[in-house]
Amino acid sequence: MAERMGVSLATLKRLEKGEPRVALETVARALYVLGEIRRLDSLLETRGDALGLALMDSQLPLRIRARKTSGAM
Repeated sequence: MAERMGVSLATLKRLEKGEPRVALETVARALYVLGEIRRLDSLLETRGDALGLALMDSQLPLRIRARKTSGAM
């Protein structure tokens, strides 16, 4: 498997253990070798990620002030 992916055996072992330092490219290569490259698209889809969307919403500003207009009186 490592040879077909073009990575070292140590990298493949890190991937199998689920270590976060494995590059996304390595995950993509594994999916390609396994014939599951289309699954990469679903990993990157954010519409169904409720936690990710909630975290993004929590970072939005709570209040936006209207701009002051400088009109002559």
